[in-house]
Amino acid sequence: MWLYFLKRTVLAIAIIAIAVTLLFLMIRAVPGDPAAILLGPRATPEMKAQLHEQMGLDKPLVVQIATFFGGLLHGDLGFDVFSRKPVADIVFEQLPYTIELILVSIFWAVVMAVPLGCYSAMRRNSVIDQVVGVMAVATIAIPSFVVAVFALLIFAVTLRWLPAIGAGNGFWDGLIHLILPGFAIGVGWVGYISRLVRASMLEVLGENHVRMARSFGISEWRIVARYALPLAILPTVTILGVGIAWLLSSAVFIEVVFARPGIGALIVNAVNTRNYPIVMGVVLVSTFLIVTATTLSDLVNAFLDPRTREKL
Repeated sequence: MWLYFLKRTVLAIAIIAIAVTLLFLMIRAVPGDPAAILLGPRATPEMKAQLHEQMGLDKPLVVQIATFFGGLLHGDLGFDVFSRKPVADIVFEQLPYTIELILVSIFWAVVMAVPLGCYSAMRRNSVIDQVVGVMAVATIAIPSFVVAVFALLIFAVTLRWLPAIGAGNGFWDGLIHLILPGFAIGVGWVGYISRLVRASMLEVLGENHVRMARSFGISEWRIVARYALPLAILPTVTILGVGIAWLLSSAVFIEVVFARPGIGALIVNAVNTRNYPIVMGVVLVSTFLIVTATTLSDLVNAFLDPRTREKL
């Protein structure tokens, strides 16, 4: 087990280093001078040169990357070029909003998809199974920002059941503000998860221990909930861990549509203003979240299925 943790830690460090290096190269390739954006059209060449020196943009690219990694080892992500506040403070101030949105979207997806997948497996090739299959394809095909716009128009503007923008104040108000954004992201996963649960459930329901449970007269729903679902849910846990990157990318659009705070809206504004330190900080934290999520999914799989522990 310790060897597994060591391997995953080394792999995580390598992934973060590669992601940051590639992002450095990509950002520098984007047209636009951050000094010109920050100082405005009346800035003189001397003022731009001075700001380049303050931001370290006058140094070679290799030196800039080495400086960033050197600061990272000391917990320093740099300073915002506009407010001069530490990047770490800005990013971690917005991060909880995005994590809340992702957790609520996962909750929506699991609550809707797992019962549909189980029922489809129990009623294989029935009318309900075919309807669920069509719904699964439809939810996969519709982008999350389209769902967000229609959900906002229907439930916030027309029916006025739910708030349209913002993150709310307090726990309950914040939870109400999360319903529509979380649904907009989570509905896109209903198709994936329901089809995956159905396929896994059909496989598990044919195994010997399930047949033995039936021979003892145990009800079908109890067999599904107690004996089949813990094994059938394993691929879903894995895909949710891997899909955290997709959830983060969807959060960027959703936070803009619903005018929510978060690292998605933060990075959009940072890219538009060429705020390099903020972009680097957000990508670094996002990469860490993705690596952590995949590791946790492996550990949950090991907890649910003891057979996988032997592979760690």
